[in-house]
Amino acid sequence: MEPVENLEDRMCPTHQQPLMLFCSTDEKIVCMMCSVLDHKNHELLSLEEACERRRSSLLQTQAQSQHMVEQRRQKIQEIQSLLELSETEVLRERAAGLQVFTALMQSVQRSMDLFLEELQEKQSRSHRRAQDLLQRLEQEICDLEQSSAEAQRLSRSHDPLHFLQRCPALTPPAGLKEWSSVNFELETCEGSVSRALSELENSLPQEFNKHFKELPSRLELLRVKQSAVEVTLDPDTAHPELILSEDLKQVHHTDVRKNLPDSPLRFDKCLYVLGKQSFSSGRFYFEVQIKRKTNWDVGVAQESINRKGIINLGPKDGVWSIQLRHKHEYIARNDPDVRLSPQRAPQKVGVFVDYGKGLVSFYDADSADLLYSFTDCCFREKLLPYFSPCNRKGGSNSAPLLLTAVETLSGDKVQK
Repeated sequence: MEPVENLEDRMCPTHQQPLMLFCSTDEKIVCMMCSVLDHKNHELLSLEEACERRRSSLLQTQAQSQHMVEQRRQKIQEIQSLLELSETEVLRERAAGLQVFTALMQSVQRSMDLFLEELQEKQSRSHRRAQDLLQRLEQEICDLEQSSAEAQRLSRSHDPLHFLQRCPALTPPAGLKEWSSVNFELETCEGSVSRALSELENSLPQEFNKHFKELPSRLELLRVKQSAVEVTLDPDTAHPELILSEDLKQVHHTDVRKNLPDSPLRFDKCLYVLGKQSFSSGRFYFEVQIKRKTNWDVGVAQESINRKGIINLGPKDGVWSIQLRHKHEYIARNDPDVRLSPQRAPQKVGVFVDYGKGLVSFYDADSADLLYSFTDCCFREKLLPYFSPCNRKGGSNSAPLLLTAVETLSGDKVQK
């Protein structure tokens, strides 16, 4: 309400009575006569009550505005952070790529030099052998031509004694080679390129050669690892038979059921536990050691996942996971399930989520093999890491699931 400057402004212009009430229905200051005649069924407040209500509304509006300002500042910070992360990733990818391709180009250059040197040496040997043969042929031609010329001169001689004395000596020069049996063959270059490529593969640096065929997948995993986040287990969600380590990084099953309060967050039938951290945007990655286990589940679940009774697993149920059963059966819990055939038994699984792209991917964190990807997922709420060490099976599956540190391209480790 605007401040009243003089006495006339405090009087009703129609009834000439003091303005003492506020009609919240019409948002108007009125006098007693107005309230009876024109605002009979409206909500009327004293000026003090109206002011208090308006002040409360203004404070609420101010708080809402401040909240919206803060949201926008956070969004600015998020965009700036993502831009900085993108620039950092570009620099790291560039450094890794330059290192790899420089090593490759150096090896290729060395192999090419050896390849050209080998071809030149073959050509030189062929040239030297040809020159030796050509020189000998030229010499024999010269000797034969001299012998022929001497015979021609002798044939014109009219002195019988001289002719008979010289004629026996005019025989072909001694030491002539039988050239019909001589074959000049060039050294073949066939197969030189294949041998050079084979030698190139063998001459590559040992570590580079070891991962040469796996290089694209390793670079992809290095990129994914830049989204590594800190993940800990949430004890409020853990089934009563699950034991969590003090640092909330390990979980294993025990046959003893703890007496815990049955909160809405806790799984009561299935041996599951969720991560404490939730994600509703961006990308995140974490790794789980599953060494020495015969059964396990690893993945992500939406926040509203059912915690009570027997729970179905699959994207329709808000769970994106892979699992191991009976030591050798790897399964992606899709609709329907998909049997997986990893090249080797993974000892550590990496889980990557791109919330915006609707992507959940699972990697063998040691070999960088892609185990499985859920694509075109429709995320509508927060996602949490999801784990199950499964039943200990009398001790054969008693090893824990372990959240491990993720080493990024820069050498930094997430989850110390």
